[in-house]
Amino acid sequence: MEEQPIQGRSSHCALSYRERHWSPATLNWNRNSLPGAGAAMKTPAPAWTCGLALVLLLLLAVLQTTTAQKNGIDIYSLTVDSKVSSRFAHTVVTSRVVNKADTMQEATFQMELPKKAFITNFSMIIDGVTYPGNIKEKAAAQEQYSAAVARGESAGLVKATGRKMEQFQVSVSVAPAAKVTFELVYEELLKRRLGVYELLLKVQPQQVVKHLQMDIHIFEPQGISFLETESTFMTSELENALTTSQTQTKAHILFKPTLSQQQKSLEQQDTVINGNFIVRYDVNRTLSGGSIQIENGYFVHYFAPEGLPTIPKNVIFVIDKSGSMRGKKIQQTREALIKILDDLSPKDQFNLVPFSEEATQWKPSLVPASAENVKEARTYAAGIQAQGGTNINSAMLMAVQLLERATREELLPSGSVSLIILLTDGDPTVGETSPEKIQRNVQDAIGGQYSLFCLGFGFDVSYAFLERLALDNGGLARRIYEDSDSALQLEDFYQEVANPLLTAVAFEYPSNAVEDVTQDNFRLLFKGSEMVVAGKLRDQSPDVLSAKISGQLLMQNITFQTESGMAEQEEFPSPKYIFYNFMERLWAFLTIQQLLEQIVSASDTEKQALKTRALGLSLNYSFVTPLTSMVVTKPEGQEQSQVAEKPVENKNRHRNVPLGHGVFRYHSMGNRRSGMTAAENFSSRLGPPGPLHHRHSSYPFSNPNPRLTDMLLVPGLLSDPSGFDGVLHGMDLMITETISTSPPSGKLPAPSALTQAPSVILPLPGQSVDRLCVDIKHSQGPMNLLSDPDQGIEVTGHYEIEKAQFSWIKVTFRNPQLQVHATPEHVVVTQNRRSSAYKWKNTLFSVMPGLKMTEDKAGLLLLSSPDKVTIGLLFWDGPGQGLRLLLRDTDRFSRHISGTLGMLPMALRSGHPQKSPLPSNKQCPEFLCVSQPPCLYPLLIHPLFLRPVLPGCALGAPNRGR
Repeated sequence: MEEQPIQGRSSHCALSYRERHWSPATLNWNRNSLPGAGAAMKTPAPAWTCGLALVLLLLLAVLQTTTAQKNGIDIYSLTVDSKVSSRFAHTVVTSRVVNKADTMQEATFQMELPKKAFITNFSMIIDGVTYPGNIKEKAAAQEQYSAAVARGESAGLVKATGRKMEQFQVSVSVAPAAKVTFELVYEELLKRRLGVYELLLKVQPQQVVKHLQMDIHIFEPQGISFLETESTFMTSELENALTTSQTQTKAHILFKPTLSQQQKSLEQQDTVINGNFIVRYDVNRTLSGGSIQIENGYFVHYFAPEGLPTIPKNVIFVIDKSGSMRGKKIQQTREALIKILDDLSPKDQFNLVPFSEEATQWKPSLVPASAENVKEARTYAAGIQAQGGTNINSAMLMAVQLLERATREELLPSGSVSLIILLTDGDPTVGETSPEKIQRNVQDAIGGQYSLFCLGFGFDVSYAFLERLALDNGGLARRIYEDSDSALQLEDFYQEVANPLLTAVAFEYPSNAVEDVTQDNFRLLFKGSEMVVAGKLRDQSPDVLSAKISGQLLMQNITFQTESGMAEQEEFPSPKYIFYNFMERLWAFLTIQQLLEQIVSASDTEKQALKTRALGLSLNYSFVTPLTSMVVTKPEGQEQSQVAEKPVENKNRHRNVPLGHGVFRYHSMGNRRSGMTAAENFSSRLGPPGPLHHRHSSYPFSNPNPRLTDMLLVPGLLSDPSGFDGVLHGMDLMITETISTSPPSGKLPAPSALTQAPSVILPLPGQSVDRLCVDIKHSQGPMNLLSDPDQGIEVTGHYEIEKAQFSWIKVTFRNPQLQVHATPEHVVVTQNRRSSAYKWKNTLFSVMPGLKMTEDKAGLLLLSSPDKVTIGLLFWDGPGQGLRLLLRDTDRFSRHISGTLGMLPMALRSGHPQKSPLPSNKQCPEFLCVSQPPCLYPLLIHPLFLRPVLPGCALGAPNRGR
């Protein structure tokens, strides 16, 4: 076998074999993935099968050992240490490797860090010698960079990957038996968006690591009000390696898996750890002047008051409908626009300006967002078609004129806020096409009266043009990535600006107390965001730092006052929660960020002064920014230097961005792929299926152990022993009986081509093993499947009778306030107006107060809580493809349950599980139709298996087959 190059990737870091090996484990039934499953599912395997498996395992072990010996590089330690102090995060990634080969090998350190972060240090220690990274002005590093490119070497060390991340990579040759330590440090100021701060860490070791640890400490003097973690690689085995602790002001998250927990299986040495680890939190806040925190001669002031009313807004949506938007783009734009229109407040006013070669307006003036107007606008938006060129100038001026006329004629609510939201996917091609002239025209027309937000759809538009257009006019620009979640990205952006709280916000501090203060005037404060001001304290500053914050709310001036005593300021905790001079570095980081934004829209004469100041701070505090570069030195005889530069948004970069790292929290749930369908994969976790014979039907099911009466076994879809049976609502249901039998010993029947999995699977208390089949005869619109006010759970869905499947299922929780909306495309989780979209058949592990949400690569999403019913959502890609609803722990339902899954047992509660006959149709609600066996409908759309739903309620069924 040829020697393969070695890659070291780490979180951030990993050193791994580039080739992947087939393992017989991919074909094994994993019978023990759920509690008790192993006992229920064991089926004797022929001796030749066991022998073959043993031989294959031995060959695999030899293959892996040989490969490891040939590659030689081994990561024996990988740590990610992140300290978050007052929203400022300092992350250190350390990877230690050794070359176990007899020859020189190349090790590659590769990691991903958030785009908003600045690298502050990188070093390599080789044989006791440290090779540091030196941060220089970009021009000074350019000579080394150009020389490396001329030699044909890959000089750039940092490149953008995905929506939120950048990748840093360095390679070095390692002598036999030599050890190398890689260390990379980066910092970022966490930004509050839709009510939470988010710390995102990427973990990609790509091999099992003897010492693997992620250690996260959070300190917030205001107090931590909310904390949740989410991972795209966590498994039930890894869950035990994760510990979270929290006090009033501190939180500690530790992830420290053992070698066995990291392995995909006993046979496979590959690691399961590959993906995102996310921490989200928020802090306590009141209707006040915010929180001032002081440390070592610097201060930071956070302002996000609670309890303010929302200011009405006047919004004009300027929508590109040119030919380049044809197809999926315009479809997603229509979908998002309709959803956004539904979210408008009745106090808002709005209008639509679609444009291609010419701009048109939906109405001659802005109209109130009444139910009637919104309904009409939805119809109009649904008919928007894409064709023609792109006349951005004309469309923008039309939008401004609409607002000017409404203002002049006093048609807008007093104290309201006016916004223009532009969505385009290309550069101007019709009318005025000069970006500079369009920028001047729009800025002159707006005149500082309105805020402009620009959304660039895809990579055919000049992002720099849109960014300047927005920053010139008090707004911001955002990239919308072309993917299946584009509509969700648009909706999420709108939620960020949907609720203005204050306008013209200004911060004032005593001039004798502070200096070098960051931006202290802001046009708008939106709900869920936060304003941050930082600065230096003067040498002779007073003992108390006071602040006054003024703004406008509904045409009224409003003032907040707050102060912080330097002696009274809580002492910051031990070094494990903070890092040296963190507040000074926070101030420098924020100042550089704001200077870089100002450079975008500054005049040529202003730009140089802003660049000079930003460059000075970048060099002083060792930040890799767009103005600096880091030169990485290496041992003599290797490439003498490589250059790390900060990537910037541009027109043609990484067009095909994979779904998974979105600014709008569209997360891919892991990268693991399986050759099996979801049906086969889910089945493999629980054991081989057997037949449960439906009378006069050809659905093969199985119940291998008659005592496990709570288990429903379907070819390719098997529930766990705690029980998944099922119920489905359509306005008419046909119920008939089935009985369970066991398959002949040692034989596994082939699934029937007609087999379809139940649309709803529900375990029901009771002793009878008899089941009933239910046929959905027709369905009319969305259905209330179940609602339990005591549990705080509501499940609704829409069943398409023609396709015999759910088009969507929605689960709503009251505490925590959260909604899960599942479609065949993806799952969207919404909490506090934040939406995250997740692909099916990838892994997810999310823990928040009161709820755990997990998904496996079979596509089973489970929503569970210690005291609530467990709700499962499954994308089934076997026969009868579509969504499935699964319920577990149904004995936790209260007697106040309603909806279809509540009405059914209530209608049948007079029966008895052992003695009563099947109820007659007169005893059932109108949507039920029940018949005695044999089933009169052998080809049911979906079979349904029921037993009593509530204690004391029973489905009467004769005790047969025993």
